[in-house]
Amino acid sequence: MAPRLQLEKAAWRWTETVPPEAVAQEHIEAAYRVGLEPCQRGACRRNCRGNPNCLVGIGEHVWLGEIDENSFHNIDDPNCERRKKNAFVGLTNLGATCYVNTFLQMWFLNLELRQALYLCPSTSMDGEGIPKDKGGWQLLSAGAQPISEFSKLFMSLLEDTLSKQKNPDVRNIVQKQFCGEYAYVTVCNQCGRESKLVSKFYELELNIQGHKQLTDCITEFLKEEKLEGDNRYFCETCQSKQNATRKIRLLSLPCTLNLQLMRFVFDRQTGHKKKLNTYIGFSELLDMEPFMEQKNGVYVYELSAVLIHRGVSAYSGHYIAHVKDPQTGEWYKFNDEDIEKMEGKKLQLGIEEDLAEPSKSQTRKPKCGKGTHCSRNAYMLVYRLQTREKSLTVEVPAFLQELVERDNSKFEEWCNEMAEMRKQSVARGKIKHEEVKELYKRLPAEAGSPYDFISLEWLQKWLDESTPPKPIDNTACLCSHGKLHPDKISIMKRISEYVADFFYRRYGGGPRLNVKALCKDCVVERCRILRLKNRLNEDYKTVTNLLKVTVKGNDGFWVGKASLRSWRQLALEQLNEQDEDTEHSNGKMNGNTQSKDESNEEKREEEEELNFNEDIVCPHGGLCISENERRVVSKEAWEKLKQYFPKAPEFPNNRECCSQCKILEREGEENEALHKMMASEQKTSLQNLFHDKCRPCLGSWPQETEELYIVSQFFVEEWRKFVRRPTRCSPVSSVGNSALLCPHGGLMFTYASMTKEDSKLIALIWPSEWERIQKLFVVDHVIKITRTPAPGADPEGALYTSEPQLCPECREGLLCQQQRDLREYTQATIYIHKVVDNKKVMKDAAPELNVSSSEAEEEREENKPEGEQDPDFNQIMHAFSVAPFDQNLSIDGKMLNDDTATLGSLGVIPESVILLKVT
Repeated sequence: MAPRLQLEKAAWRWTETVPPEAVAQEHIEAAYRVGLEPCQRGACRRNCRGNPNCLVGIGEHVWLGEIDENSFHNIDDPNCERRKKNAFVGLTNLGATCYVNTFLQMWFLNLELRQALYLCPSTSMDGEGIPKDKGGWQLLSAGAQPISEFSKLFMSLLEDTLSKQKNPDVRNIVQKQFCGEYAYVTVCNQCGRESKLVSKFYELELNIQGHKQLTDCITEFLKEEKLEGDNRYFCETCQSKQNATRKIRLLSLPCTLNLQLMRFVFDRQTGHKKKLNTYIGFSELLDMEPFMEQKNGVYVYELSAVLIHRGVSAYSGHYIAHVKDPQTGEWYKFNDEDIEKMEGKKLQLGIEEDLAEPSKSQTRKPKCGKGTHCSRNAYMLVYRLQTREKSLTVEVPAFLQELVERDNSKFEEWCNEMAEMRKQSVARGKIKHEEVKELYKRLPAEAGSPYDFISLEWLQKWLDESTPPKPIDNTACLCSHGKLHPDKISIMKRISEYVADFFYRRYGGGPRLNVKALCKDCVVERCRILRLKNRLNEDYKTVTNLLKVTVKGNDGFWVGKASLRSWRQLALEQLNEQDEDTEHSNGKMNGNTQSKDESNEEKREEEEELNFNEDIVCPHGGLCISENERRVVSKEAWEKLKQYFPKAPEFPNNRECCSQCKILEREGEENEALHKMMASEQKTSLQNLFHDKCRPCLGSWPQETEELYIVSQFFVEEWRKFVRRPTRCSPVSSVGNSALLCPHGGLMFTYASMTKEDSKLIALIWPSEWERIQKLFVVDHVIKITRTPAPGADPEGALYTSEPQLCPECREGLLCQQQRDLREYTQATIYIHKVVDNKKVMKDAAPELNVSSSEAEEEREENKPEGEQDPDFNQIMHAFSVAPFDQNLSIDGKMLNDDTATLGSLGVIPESVILLKVT
């Protein structure tokens, strides 16, 4: 089938020979492309939007062949939710809870702990299997950063909860499994006295910085520390401070040894925590005997879990657990819901070490021998004593088994319900399948038989099972005459009346668009426009020649010169606008849709600028008075132009100009003369005020007068504008001094403020000038300052009074508002002075800090992630190389140490100077 543009041209080719008045039914049907041949399946690659009889490629292919029953529903097989036998089940990530999941999965594979928890009475659960004591679960959901803190908190909570149990196997499980003892031992170098402080531990926190092997980290943890100089130890025996040594001695180790690798450390330079991405080597077997105080036990441990943090930052990343099944000896990777079994019963970190971002300073992975591993992401290693009982059998308690069986029963019911729903959907789908196949066969409209036009989009939705069709809505395809718009034929399809009747009975909607909906008025108008377009170039030459002819007598017409210069372009644009459907797509088919208000606004603006011959229409609708903007054209030229602009204003050359404009022109000339005279008179009367010369000053009161008058500076500026340009600016008729007074009629300024900060708001007037102002302008309020000399002619003791007097309450309110305005800002320049040895060292540090004292800004600051410092403190840190915790800031002797306060509330206003002392 021919492309859409070719079909468009073919549908209107008859307009070249048929005038608008001769349009018949055959031409209308040609415009609506009723007689186009329908496309055949296989011959048409895709649906022809220019052919309303093309009904292929609209979604019918999924219904015409054999259809898989699964396509009749979107219900997944619930059996895929069944757990595989002897397989672990993952945990859902509830939102940044992957670190919680890793601990739960690791502790679940501790058989002794699992058995003890199973022995807890069932009264701790409610009927739905939810713990009655929500404390621990709140800890899980709230989370705790860093991760080591969460481990300690959870162990502490677990021990406290289980300590209330009567069964000793339950009550003491945390101590038996995880609790060891070490002692802080201090030895006096003078007398040899030992001071020992015994403490329990559930995990050992090992520094990894500067070390490559786990054993080196343990050695540093136990290394001896010398106490000398200011750090000497007070010996009870010697009764004085003595040099001493201090170290940690391991007294006993638990069955499960948790080694916390300190990967997350505080960086004093940035004021944030950072992650150490250095490699640490560790073996699958760990002999702790060399590190013990007493060597009379078995201290050989085997690796049972490795907890991994993937990512280079301490504030983001993902947590994964590698855990060894104690019953089978097989390693598993627990990644929230995903669980992967390692091959060959071996720990394989593999990809967990490849996800960190590469860095130039990053070291290469060292070679690892048999039975050893290296990791730059491991943050916790868990070892188990080799002598532990491996044949421990853990039985699920009856109350939990009952909950599991109840869930299994509900799951089976759900599977049966889903299967029944699938069955019903398949049955409905088969019925719909046969129905659609039958209707599609009868969809084409035969030649000479009744037909309807229907939306292509609606037909496609009818053939799409996933979107049930709504009632048919053809209102968007209607023209201004309430019929089918010819330009909308590209998004419509012509179907048989039989199928259309079925559609409207089942789905409703409308209006129906049959043969009576073909709009003759639109076709006739389009015919006229197309014929004018084809004739435009010839008419342009004709009009150009006619404009050269001199018009004699009263046979001519007035036309705007601007309109004549661009009439061909205006005619073409106007024809294009008329030729396009402006109601539905802003004048362009398949264009960007706009709201009706936007389209109408653009149309009004274009009409104001481009409508032909409106450039000589005055505001009253008559002929403009300026003959320089118009010229006379012949009657023949005007008739040609009238064909393209039938609504253009028409002015025969014997038409008089607008009488109202003539009157206004005379009045305007008279007003300009009057304004010039007023400006000249006022300038002469108040010459010094106009030129701003010889002005009085409150700061140095002129001796030749005892009173001065006040007007607003705004009045003076507006009056000067008028005097400078009396024909362009409106005259000033009144002095509005009410702007300087409060609602009670009192003055808003003090004598002192008018000499300083408020001097820009007022203008001082000499008494002689005030007499002239009262004659020239209407004055609403008189404001004056009177000076009463002091006895003895002491100028400093003079008394100054104002009329009207100052209103103290309103003045105080004005000052408070000004202070609030100073303290509420979103960006300001603040200066920092560093104080060294009580001397200021000025540095332009942190200029233009983005600071605010508004409530919205306070809320934004409160919502910062933990560990994030205020950006202003960071700017100070970068400028002076001082970390935030070493910054002591003050202003006017007041320390700025309230982190919850805003700068404005602390008195820090724009251009303030803050002092910085370094601790």
